[in-house]
Amino acid sequence: MTAFTLPKWYDLHTHLRQDGLIAPIIRAHLNMACCGVVAMPNTKPPAAKIRKDDPLPYTSIEEYRELILRSGGDGFTDFIVPLYLTKDTTPQMIADGAKSGLLRAVKYYPPHGTTGADFSTALSGLIQSGVIKALEDHNILLCVHGEEHGMASEDYFSRSSNAEEYFYRERMPRLIEEFPKLRVVCEHITTKVAVDLVKKSGGGVVANITPQHLIYTVGHLLQGLKYHLYCLPLVKFAEDRQALRDAVLDPNNTKFFAGTDSAPHTVKATECGCAAGCFTAGIAPQLYAEAFEMAGADLSQSAQQKIFEKFLCHVGPDFYGLEKPKGTFTLVKEPQALAKTETPDGDITPLPLGLGQKTIPWSIKA
Repeated sequence: MTAFTLPKWYDLHTHLRQDGLIAPIIRAHLNMACCGVVAMPNTKPPAAKIRKDDPLPYTSIEEYRELILRSGGDGFTDFIVPLYLTKDTTPQMIADGAKSGLLRAVKYYPPHGTTGADFSTALSGLIQSGVIKALEDHNILLCVHGEEHGMASEDYFSRSSNAEEYFYRERMPRLIEEFPKLRVVCEHITTKVAVDLVKKSGGGVVANITPQHLIYTVGHLLQGLKYHLYCLPLVKFAEDRQALRDAVLDPNNTKFFAGTDSAPHTVKATECGCAAGCFTAGIAPQLYAEAFEMAGADLSQSAQQKIFEKFLCHVGPDFYGLEKPKGTFTLVKEPQALAKTETPDGDITPLPLGLGQKTIPWSIKA
């Protein structure tokens, strides 16, 4: 039986939510040996100001941090709440936030481009207002949901291109050229175009990758319309998945790391569409191990285990400058039964269970 021990890890892109969801979701992260998170700020209202005494009609980073701590987040070694960028974000807000120590990263969403992105604003406006320059000047990380917004449907996902490819061909190269010292996290990338952009950029540009984008393709989503696999950006094609797999299996990888984009929805399919996001809290290291094996890694070999450890535990935290965690956990090649996560707001279905799997091949031992 294959088993190997790893240091505890950071999920560097996840959704903790609010109300009755947040405590069970934090508990699910702690149960999968997560020592900290980057908690997405698309709350209701979004975490789009720094201090709670700021009169803007948003949640503050300060308030959301307090909520996380009260809900079990005091069990984390460290965690980051990025500032949600809106039309009201100013360079002075960035400067003040950096000085206070509360602001360590910001999040760009394509306007109306995903769940909770209704308050976001165009990247061009953030450049013109001086916000992006302020990020560069104050060494604040820019976390980017890299998809073009406002595209015609036939261009959003076509045979020749899609919203992510357009963004990484047209927007991101210009951003990097104009702000060469800006530190950028390309969130949940899904395409070869994005992988290639990150690889050829300097050390200030990195990317996180989800388990589902390493395991599945758009065919898995569409064959039987498996809506639990619906996330944004969408899963893509086999050649894109292969580019992602090659990136994370590279022994010299210093740019690609784990970020689950785990998104809890008590109701996925609605009358007006489908909530975007796959729920993988509680089982992410196990799914990443499965993905590595599917990509050809032999995790019974110590050299392959070290590559996996680098991706899961080191590349991302090193870039973010996070504290090294204390404690370890063990991944075991032993089936784990799946169950819904119960919350006061309703049950949440983990991705594999939503796709009809009752077990996954890897388990965690504390």
